[in-house]
Amino acid sequence: MKKRIRIREANPAAYQAMLALDSYLAQTNLSQTLRDLIKIRSSQLNHCAFCIDKHTKEARAHGETERRIYNLSTWHETPFFSEEERAVLALTEAVTFIASRGVPDEVYDAVAAHFSDSQIADLILAISSINTWNRFGIGTQLSPPL
Repeated sequence: MKKRIRIREANPAAYQAMLALDSYLAQTNLSQTLRDLIKIRSSQLNHCAFCIDKHTKEARAHGETERRIYNLSTWHETPFFSEEERAVLALTEAVTFIASRGVPDEVYDAVAAHFSDSQIADLILAISSINTWNRFGIGTQLSPPL
């Protein structure tokens, strides 16, 4: 692959702004598990190898099971995720693919059954944040370390 820019070096202020958003999200009352699931699932959908590698390692360090990580791409078909997690995963998919169908009412309503308005805002910010990081990674051809 041809060498591309590293956003951290090319535009440190933008990179710091993204880190500030991540710092905010870490202080919300969204569980670490939900934040990890959002990061992994969005990275899978966007095919960001660097982010998948990074966030699956982090999730394991936070106590997530390999079985759930391995089955995250088939969450619709497995019994390993709670109703709350399923609602968040559906929202993650809808927001990640927002251009194709928006966020359907049934997806939003499922999330609203489990979360406050403030938490829904934080969920959408978390999904948007990882989607931006994925675009940084893919746009600059960032690859996982060996």
